[in-house]
This record gives sequence, C-alpha cells and structure tokens, in this order.
Amino acid sequence: MQRDTAQRRAIRGVFNQENRPLTPQELLEGAQVTVPQMGLATVYRTLKSLTESGTVMVVDVPGEPQRYEIAGKDHHHHFSCKQCGRMFEMDGCPGDLERLVPDGFVMEDHEVFIYGRCSDCS
Repeated sequence: MQRDTAQRRAIRGVFNQENRPLTPQELLEGAQVTVPQMGLATVYRTLKSLTESGTVMVVDVPGEPQRYEIAGKDHHHHFSCKQCGRMFEMDGCPGDLERLVPDGFVMEDHEVFIYGRCSDCS
C-alpha cells in the first residue's frame, strides 16, 4: 500500500492538471510548485510505484525521452511538438490500419505519432 504523501499528491496533481504525457522533468517542475524541495529521484520512485500499481503507463516514443500518462483512458494517439518538445493526446484513431500491413503479416497493436507545432508554438 502506498502512503499518500505530499509528493505523491503533487505528482498526481500535475498529471490531472496537464492531462497529457509528461516527462519526469516536466512532472518535477510542476510538482515543485506545491513541494519546492522535491527532487528528481522522488519523481522516479513515485513513477515506478504508480506504474507498478497501474495508475500510470509509459508512453514510449522512439528517439525521445520516456513519458508517462494516466492509465485507463480510451484508445488514443499522440501529437509531438517539434519546437517545444511537449506531447499531447489526440482523441480517436484513424482505424483500418490493417490494410497497410504487408501480406502474410499480422498486426497485433499500433501507435500513431503525429509531429508538428503545438498551438503555443505555431
């Protein structure tokens, strides 16, 4: 059972406020507004615990830092801003991606990443 510490509450608060995939550094910066003395090691320990409990999940993007988002959301994909580096969730799915799979192959899962500039950077 996890203790409900000020640090954990601050990190969960950042996830709820931002509602997008976040890097450990983004979580640290957001949580330090509430708990100024928090360190990056605390963020990593909390992320490990939240991931193991199924509260958050890892968002892996090839060539980019690992990010984390709240688990249990409906199927969705991600938009990555090439200018500021932030990642955002996109609702929905283009669907029918099996038509792109070569003959004889079996699609088991998919992830779509769209890259561009976010509304703050465009």
